[in-house]
Amino acid sequence: MTPTNEDLAQGKAYTGPGITVYYDARRCLHVASCVRGLPGVFDPKARPWIQPASAAAEAVAAVVRTCPTGALHYVMGQEAEMPAEPTTVTPTPDGPLMIRGNLVIDTPQGEQREVRAALCRCGQSGNKPYCDGTHAKVGWKSAADPAERGGEGQNSVRRT
Repeated sequence: MTPTNEDLAQGKAYTGPGITVYYDARRCLHVASCVRGLPGVFDPKARPWIQPASAAAEAVAAVVRTCPTGALHYVMGQEAEMPAEPTTVTPTPDGPLMIRGNLVIDTPQGEQREVRAALCRCGQSGNKPYCDGTHAKVGWKSAADPAERGGEGQNSVRRT
């Protein structure tokens, strides 16, 4: 999948040998999997905070793929990140729907092609359809359905 200029316009670019990492701050929910995964590359106290030259391109790509919201993306050489298969939808208790796969999401700006996204369920996000964390500020709670409350193996919907 080769990225288009429109695809990559969604975030700031950070380039290192063999990889460019894109960051869209509006989609970041501060899960911090990037910071825990490679603190020498993803350091919120440093400027710039993403320094992809500090690790091997494949290691950086592997950590970017752990970002559940899609705030981070990468391109290695000329190839953009490939979507996971099968597509998965995982409701987060009292939070967004976490989706991974070959996604086309309708937004106010038009269709967006994605590989990972956190979609709003509370209806209050200022960045719809993406979650911006407003659910926590307004005290939104998900349904009392045991499948959404973390029943083992019951909180994912898989489509093949």
